[in-house]
Amino acid sequence: MLSRLRSRPLYPLIILLSFIFSSPLLASDSGTSKSDSNPWGSAKDIATEYKPQKVVYDVHVKTVEAVESVLDRASHLSTITGADPFDQSIVLVLHGKELNFFAIKNYEKYKALMKRAQSLVESEVLTIRMCKIAAQSQGYAPKDIHGFVEMVPMGDAEIIRLQYEEGHAYMQ
Repeated sequence: MLSRLRSRPLYPLIILLSFIFSSPLLASDSGTSKSDSNPWGSAKDIATEYKPQKVVYDVHVKTVEAVESVLDRASHLSTITGADPFDQSIVLVLHGKELNFFAIKNYEKYKALMKRAQSLVESEVLTIRMCKIAAQSQGYAPKDIHGFVEMVPMGDAEIIRLQYEEGHAYMQ
């Protein structure tokens, strides 16, 4: 049958039409809308299930908004991975200008930020550790920092330890 079809003049037309209609140029874009200003359509939403993670955030920021952003990201990571303090570990290591926000003397000025950070620590979503060397260079001793923060000898060494000894992934 196929050999008879090939000998007919319609065979090349059938091949050409099947190529044209199977071409990606004419294929449906699966619901993504395209236009001159949006030639590639919209992003695809990929449903992904995440397992509990071990993560260390290297925090060296200058603004309240930047600290809030890190807290948001860490909190969301905890939620999306199941928020199980026994199966996951999220550690923020502070060693920049943000240390000032965690000083007891600045509580009134940064009260909302400190309440949120303390709440996340209290609910075991994350742990906040501060570099003692960085704190001392900014004039702070452990007694000057809120009690929900853990002071470590050196922030960089703590980040390395968490990565290589405890298997934490590095985040900035």
